[in-house]
Amino acid sequence: MRFIGRALIGLFLTALTVGLLTFAGYTTYSALQARWADEGGPAQGRERVFAVEVAEMSFSEETPVLTAFGEILSRRTLELRAPAEGTVIELFEGFEEGGSVEEGQLLMRVDPFEAQSARDTAAADLRDAENELAEAERALELAREEVEAARSQAALRATALTRAQDLAERGVGSAAAVETAELAVATAEQAILSLRRALATAEARVDNAGTALDRRRIALAEAERTLAQTELYAAFDGVLTDVDTAVGRLVSRNERLASLIDADALEVAFRVSTAQYVRLLEEDGSLTQRPVRVLLDVFGLDVRADATLTRESGAVAEGQTGRLLFARLDAPRGMRVGDFVRVEVDEPPLENVARLPATALGSDGQVLVLTEDETLEAIPVELMRRQGNDVLIRGEGLEGREVVLARTPVLGAGIRVNPIRPQGADVPEEPDVIALDPERRARLISFVEGNTFIPQDVRDRMLRQLSEDEVPAGMVARIESRMGS
Repeated sequence: MRFIGRALIGLFLTALTVGLLTFAGYTTYSALQARWADEGGPAQGRERVFAVEVAEMSFSEETPVLTAFGEILSRRTLELRAPAEGTVIELFEGFEEGGSVEEGQLLMRVDPFEAQSARDTAAADLRDAENELAEAERALELAREEVEAARSQAALRATALTRAQDLAERGVGSAAAVETAELAVATAEQAILSLRRALATAEARVDNAGTALDRRRIALAEAERTLAQTELYAAFDGVLTDVDTAVGRLVSRNERLASLIDADALEVAFRVSTAQYVRLLEEDGSLTQRPVRVLLDVFGLDVRADATLTRESGAVAEGQTGRLLFARLDAPRGMRVGDFVRVEVDEPPLENVARLPATALGSDGQVLVLTEDETLEAIPVELMRRQGNDVLIRGEGLEGREVVLARTPVLGAGIRVNPIRPQGADVPEEPDVIALDPERRARLISFVEGNTFIPQDVRDRMLRQLSEDEVPAGMVARIESRMGS
């Protein structure tokens, strides 16, 4: 019995050992399978879906706007220089920075004492020359009369000679009388020759006196011109700038005193790239006269003026690129020479283009469009123009399809997305006008009144708007940004 009990115990222990070994082997094999699955097999996960804004594409005709920046210039600018040297004894009361003048107005007078003395001396010399000419003409008249008298006397002597010869032929007269008559005729002819020489001398004296008179007249005209140059007049209506003179100052000839600017003949000069310049040309290569919009930003209030594209620079300056264009301002209200302005020019219209946000176009020249199963597809497009934050593109097979408006690095072809389409719900916007409390209004008005860089008409317009119950919010924001608040 003892042997059987021990045998059963041994059999039980053997079975328990085999079971434990089997369980351990199964556990080890399961762990190895899990490790092999982590190392070699693909991870099993759920596909991630991104939310994107989409909009339906539509193609139409668009007019691109070329935007550039330029400077206001004057088409008529004149440097005022001292016409003569001397002491400034008189200045026009408006001869100061920003003074307005009219055409033909006296601006400055230099001490004319020396020029007046030279003019009076030239006038006296002219009177002397006139007297000399008159005397020479009288002498010439007398010489002519003497020649006529001598010729008359010679004619009488010739008649006496003829009579003496006739008497001698008839035997009445003598040969001595004929010789005496011949001698008298010869003497008369000699007298005529001498008087003719005196006549030629008188004529030469008249010519010399006339030449001297012309010289004196030229000298007088030059002296009067020198006298007139002691006064400086305005050549046209305009505004004075860069004034640098005062009464009592000693100026030299051709010294720069100020500049005269025609404030009504302004133009804007702006530079564009060569590609932009080519788009403005006509088919024959000429630059068309296109309308131009000139905008000057003054504390949130845009001063706008219409202009017309007129010409281009004849050469490219050293170190510059592109083309320098000029546009004539039609009504330059509120703009001054030297203003930095923004210029907008309408280019020729483009047919069959779509306007999208610039974020919709990738660096690879492709846009992402939505497919029927709400996955993305990349389609190449042609970039026509960049317009601020928008782009004008052209492509095939895009009409009516939905395009992603803002691309991110995680978006690409084959990605499933959750499209967000624009809704018709009203979106709250910031108000265009706001109401100001008295303290804030007074602070803004004080700042505008004390700013001398704002043109007077623009300042008046801004003060009128600030005095109203509701003020444009953009103007208030820009004024306060310059105030540092």
